[in-house]
Amino acid sequence: MSKASKTKEFWSSERCFITELKNDPSLPEVSVARTRVEPGVRTQLHSLTVLEWYLIESGEGLMQIGDSEPYRVGPGDSVRIPAQIAQRITNTGTSDLLFLCVCVPRFTPECYTSWE
Repeated sequence: MSKASKTKEFWSSERCFITELKNDPSLPEVSVARTRVEPGVRTQLHSLTVLEWYLIESGEGLMQIGDSEPYRVGPGDSVRIPAQIAQRITNTGTSDLLFLCVCVPRFTPECYTSWE
């Protein structure tokens, strides 16, 4: 057993705060981060070269994947985001939107492409 990373929350150019919970080269199969989006903020339109899941913990938002219409998400919702598909989320609530980002295989900065 290993403990979660002691990494502190940091601001991302994606317009959100991220805390890496588990992202270790010795475990290349998966990474887990907690993301915090402030009220009224829409994250940067982007894609990853890996499969990603959003697991919504608290708050409410509008999720957009590819060319689909944005749809509402809230606590308990899970969102599957295929690799290479543009995505973004907007916090539509009055409190922070918190969710886990699970990437398979693990996220590295080289995975990220901005569409803005």
